[in-house]
Amino acid sequence: MTAFYLPPFVRLGGGALEDLPVALRQAGLRAPFIITDRFMAASGVLERVHALLSGEGFEARAFTDTVPDPTVACVNTALAMLREGAHDCVIGLGGGSPIDTAKMVGVLAVHDTTPARLKAPFVQDAPGLPIIAIPTTAGTGSEATRVTVITDEATDEKMLCMGAAYQPRIAIVDYELTLSMPARLTADTGIDALTHALEAYVSRKASPFTDALALTAMKRIWTHLPACCVEPGNREARAAVMEGAFEAGMAFSNASVALVHGMSRPIGAHFHVAHGLSNAMLLPEITAWSLPGAPGRYAECARAMGIVGREASDAVAGEALVGALRARNAELGVPSPQSFGLDAARWDNLLPLMADQALASGSPANNPHVPTATEIVDLYRRVWA
Repeated sequence: MTAFYLPPFVRLGGGALEDLPVALRQAGLRAPFIITDRFMAASGVLERVHALLSGEGFEARAFTDTVPDPTVACVNTALAMLREGAHDCVIGLGGGSPIDTAKMVGVLAVHDTTPARLKAPFVQDAPGLPIIAIPTTAGTGSEATRVTVITDEATDEKMLCMGAAYQPRIAIVDYELTLSMPARLTADTGIDALTHALEAYVSRKASPFTDALALTAMKRIWTHLPACCVEPGNREARAAVMEGAFEAGMAFSNASVALVHGMSRPIGAHFHVAHGLSNAMLLPEITAWSLPGAPGRYAECARAMGIVGREASDAVAGEALVGALRARNAELGVPSPQSFGLDAARWDNLLPLMADQALASGSPANNPHVPTATEIVDLYRRVWA
């Protein structure tokens, strides 16, 4: 038997944000606490959400100080503000960081614990406050997942926390909220979503259900992401990538991610590289190393993405996939850690710790080709330049 976790209330498509009050009523919720960032507050999106809610009789308060790679301190500050009011749900509005913050705040509002106690392999299934996820980027898939990632700023560890408690009750997936995304953010979050889909498909925990979602997501994202980067107002492309990111989120939430994500989190924690960008830095070389573990699966990814035809052999398709990933990174200007300006000596000194943290997350164990700590160190060195 396989268990699947999906958001029960979803609004998908252009203008979906307008249905937020209806969705809240369907879920029996009345007093949301909004968690977002200063950009959303300054851009007018938060004001729009407030107007939608107040116009329908909802009372909402907002915390606007979330940070990239949300920290324990940020979570605790938001939690303290939530407790000053009477709220029955938490809205995460923005990219992955506000949504991840909202997920953890929702759990801590009900359970007397800490993020450190909740990190994997612990599983938090007992529910907290209901979560409403409103993504404004097309990449993290957090609106569809039962995971959150919180950084322990004392140890520079990105703590992966998982369980049904983090599954959003409502997902509002409106591509129109992504139309103003700049090219760099569009590229990085788009490759993040592609990584979710690809890793879900090759994961040892994959199933026919997640395979269908992952393959469709890969095709949408691979086909339409370049247009999103060069034509930010291209509504067809934006809609396709947003839907693909949502599908990829549902896929990896149920099949898990693998080695790319395991190695990506320590880069973000120690060097404060955005999660999507660190995934993009890693994806081609980790795919090349992992290829012998599941050549047929990687070949099917290449076929689904249109990189090769259906008639291509597994060997040809797998090599073409790696080449295409490298070429796409070059096309979208994805830097290496070295060219991004990371400190070489610090990188080299941290490699053993980063490898241990990658393994401790559990994600590398899902990889078709499971690495040792020594092999992960070698892979970090390969990716460096």
